[in-house]
Amino acid sequence: MDFSRVASFMDKIWDDEIIPVLTDYIRIPNKSPAFDADWEKHGHMEKAVTMFADWARGKLQSFPGAALEVVRLPKRTPLIFFDIPGEASGTVLMYGHLDKQPEMAGWAEGTGPWQPVKKGDKLYGRGGADDGYAMFASIAALLALKEQGVAHGRAIIIIEASEESGSPDLPFYIDHLAARIGTPDLVVCLDSGCGNYEQLWLTTSLRGMVIGNLTVRVTTEGVHSGAASGIVPSSFRILCSLLSRIEDQATGRMALAELFVEIPQDRQAQAQQAAKILGDEVWSELPFAGTTKPMAGSNAELILEKTWRPQLAVTGMEGYPLPRNGGNVLLPYSVAKLSLRVPPTGDAEKARIAVKAALEKDAPYEAEVVFDAPRGENGWNAPTLAPWLEASLNKASHGAFGKPVAYQGEGGSIPFMAMLGEKFPGTQFVVTGLLGPHSNAHGPNEFLHIPFAKKLASSIAQVLADHAVR
Repeated sequence: MDFSRVASFMDKIWDDEIIPVLTDYIRIPNKSPAFDADWEKHGHMEKAVTMFADWARGKLQSFPGAALEVVRLPKRTPLIFFDIPGEASGTVLMYGHLDKQPEMAGWAEGTGPWQPVKKGDKLYGRGGADDGYAMFASIAALLALKEQGVAHGRAIIIIEASEESGSPDLPFYIDHLAARIGTPDLVVCLDSGCGNYEQLWLTTSLRGMVIGNLTVRVTTEGVHSGAASGIVPSSFRILCSLLSRIEDQATGRMALAELFVEIPQDRQAQAQQAAKILGDEVWSELPFAGTTKPMAGSNAELILEKTWRPQLAVTGMEGYPLPRNGGNVLLPYSVAKLSLRVPPTGDAEKARIAVKAALEKDAPYEAEVVFDAPRGENGWNAPTLAPWLEASLNKASHGAFGKPVAYQGEGGSIPFMAMLGEKFPGTQFVVTGLLGPHSNAHGPNEFLHIPFAKKLASSIAQVLADHAVR
């Protein structure tokens, strides 16, 4: 494979075709079902699926025998399924999603979640980087090989529409399509991140998660605070005291033994190496307010805190008016949405049960307390790289960036990876992505770094070429 020709091909297809389509895609508010219960009625998801499928059908004409189907199971979000024959042995399963996180406040002036704006090398808007680009990058990598007559294996591409809700629909589709998928020997997932935009980054692990609502109710309705305070306990105070059962309020360290695992030595070594590469960028790329400092001293420890240790975030609250609307009323209840990140090799269901027991047991003042967390999602720890794949990743990174591949875990979750790891224990994984410094997936000012996206797609082309001759 001539890498310079691949780079030129990527420049053209991204500038002429992919960026314009992604720009239109950003305009579609196709929020994941967890954030839009009426997604089917609103039609945004269907519009995005149609847009993706229409673009892809035109490109599949370059691959004789290729098939594309929008698969629909009852009461499930749709899934786009590609089956592209190859000239070499083996099957590559490539994954992405097209559902989006909700709007989030705080977008810079002139930008917005559904308002695509191109500033220099960055395309701003919700979903372009997480993860709308994945299908386009996957097909572009295959087209780049076709343009040079370079062989590749059979390629299965799956683009789902419920990832941002925890992929509740995906297992049903994987079972439904099992016979057509077969057993892939390589999985490529482009829904992850990168430590910088200067080299290829391979994700070595992903944390699991437990998400649920903690509800504390003390009265059946709001009561004048002058009449009730001192008699009726504050639901907010009770909520805070319950959270202190599972998290040290001074340090942020989780308090339950069931949430911890022993961190493998190789992952600790990779965290040290990533810290050497990134330096203070491990934390300085985050939008700290004022003089706020990170939670740990060393950069390597910060990486491990983010990727291998359990952490709690309160991501939503219910029961409270905005400050300007807050009257002298003791509020009847407090609801906190809890997002608990579980270590990659931890047992998320065990963690869920332990957290629920700790929060609901012996409620202060015998208040009504319920922690509603439907399920736990396990994390994922990558298998050891095959020698051919490790060499290919380095070759790809040197070809695209002039630097070797780097390794780090990610603090987020991709439920599909754990699912595939269980189903295909002998499969190799390339989990990577372009969510790098300041790209801010799920938050305001999310952007896609266009030059990095081109180089990432070129790198995947190299891996596909090497897979064919492994």
